[in-house]
Amino acid sequence: MPSHIHDPVEIAQGLIRCRSVTPSEGGALSYLQAILEPAGFACHRLTMRAPGTSDVENLYARLGTGRPHLCFAGHTDVVPPGDESAWTRPPFAADILDGLLYGRGAVDMKGGIACFAAAALGYIREAGGRASGGLPRGSLSFLITGDEEGPGVNGTPKVLEWMRERGEAPDACLVGEPTSSKAVGDEVKIGRRGSVTVELTVHGKQGHAAYGHLAENPVPKLARMIDRLSATPLDAGTARFQPSSVEATVVTVPNSASNVIPAWARALLSIRYNDAHARASIEAWVRGHCEAVARELAARFTLAFSGTHEVFLTEPGPLADALCGAVQAVTGRTPALTTNGGASDASFIRRHCPVVELGLLNTTAHQVDERVPVTDLVALTAIYRRLLESYLG
Repeated sequence: MPSHIHDPVEIAQGLIRCRSVTPSEGGALSYLQAILEPAGFACHRLTMRAPGTSDVENLYARLGTGRPHLCFAGHTDVVPPGDESAWTRPPFAADILDGLLYGRGAVDMKGGIACFAAAALGYIREAGGRASGGLPRGSLSFLITGDEEGPGVNGTPKVLEWMRERGEAPDACLVGEPTSSKAVGDEVKIGRRGSVTVELTVHGKQGHAAYGHLAENPVPKLARMIDRLSATPLDAGTARFQPSSVEATVVTVPNSASNVIPAWARALLSIRYNDAHARASIEAWVRGHCEAVARELAARFTLAFSGTHEVFLTEPGPLADALCGAVQAVTGRTPALTTNGGASDASFIRRHCPVVELGLLNTTAHQVDERVPVTDLVALTAIYRRLLESYLG
């Protein structure tokens, strides 16, 4: 446990030193629990499982029982560090060099968790600690998952359902993902595009490349389908969202010989869609274009869709206003309300309550030498503290 529980840098270092590569807990949830319990939080360790997936440990901690109930959501699992010898400092040492804290998860998102924990504990102590219930009004909780960087099946969605069944659904939620672009607090996410992965397989007949008339080559047909999907705009954007996009990310065949026509060819495509669409309409759009190409080229194909992140939007209101006010009070800047970037667990949370996102700069997330300026940790802690004062005070 850190010697100074209000110090976000020390808490971040403690979390980074836990090797919690998804879906391993790595000691990170235990570390956070050891900080929160002495402050009066009731902590629940929830191991969630599903067939064909790894068990995932999660942490739900709550202080108080009243309203409003503000929840902070995040994840302690991190992506693998890659080539550790390529790092300036070891990825799990949490070293500070020239004012920068290095380590996997420093930005995404152990640093954000550390800032909120430090802000919350400082706020609770000033409010009187456990002797007065810890809060002047309302309640405060942490929903920390261990599989956000993985399949996302046994984390936030299942903990939210567990909370709902116990009558613990929050009134508002702040997600600490790294949303800032050029300075801490310059962007607040109020929505995210939906995300779906398309697996498109075109079936052919294997044969010798010199006797193509005796085979059926699926590669040109797959290429035509990829081109049709990629070149056909889904939309031009909406009032709150940038245009939807289709990106081919993987193309594979079951052989590597240059003189063999493959029996099949497969592509993975990543589609990010805005609020002009729903998941069902996206799937129908993909299927319709593939069927059109199939009729033109006498192609045989199969489709599979995966991904659980739906598009969502939290219209500006009390939560976004309070967070923007906190940013302005601390930094002097007015944050932009944006919906860009990748999917996050906020899409699950939006089904239960209003949710916004604000965290550190996303510049080095998932990179070698992931790092955060110590001054940014201090600034984000101050913003979170101000939010607590305005929302719960």
